[in-house]
Amino acid sequence: MVHIGMSDVGKLLIVLGAVLMVAGFALTLAGKMNWPLGKLPGDIVYRGKNTTIYFPIVSSVVVSVVISVVLYLMGRWKR
Repeated sequence: MVHIGMSDVGKLLIVLGAVLMVAGFALTLAGKMNWPLGKLPGDIVYRGKNTTIYFPIVSSVVVSVVISVVLYLMGRWKR
């Protein structure tokens, strides 16, 4: 059984908060710069009479590749 102290949980919450702040800042910046993320060719939008369904397939792939490359480079740099 692993015992996790309150200070460890506090540190985890601080790190998660910092990650959320950086993500929020990046999304705000991306919105102001009019990046085409979410409007790429291959993103599917269905507009019905009273509904809109959005499938950001290509945007999801692009974000996944960018995150994978960043994490790969961080792992190589850490060695």
